Amino acid sequence: MMPYEKWKAWQRSHELVLAIYTETSHWPPEERYGLIAQARRAAVSVPTNLAEGSARLGGRELRRFADIGLGSLSELSYLLRLARDLGYVSPESWSQLDLKRDAAGKLLFGLIRAIGKPRSGP
Repeated sequence: MMPYEKWKAWQRSHELVLAIYTETSHWPPEERYGLIAQARRAAVSVPTNLAEGSARLGGRELRRFADIGLGSLSELSYLLRLARDLGYVSPESWSQLDLKRDAAGKLLFGLIRAIGKPRSGP
């Protein structure tokens, strides 16, 4: 098993999760099972998929889980934009969260590139 906690992509993703939990605790309570839950799920998906992928055998599996994490970051990007446009998050907070999301995304993309392209076929 690879030590995923040492990866900067995982570290930044974990920090992003903590920031998302803090921010969403201030959103309207009627969004508890809607936008709050979805934003938290998308954020948590990133470091979780890196942790799970690190336990799989081979780079191909890690790459697949890292790709899923990258998709979750994209989903989170939209959810944060929606929250901003609905007035749940201030433009300043949105900007800070988006910077964290972008930093995690760049590191995750770098990890994916370092792993290399999955091979097709057996």
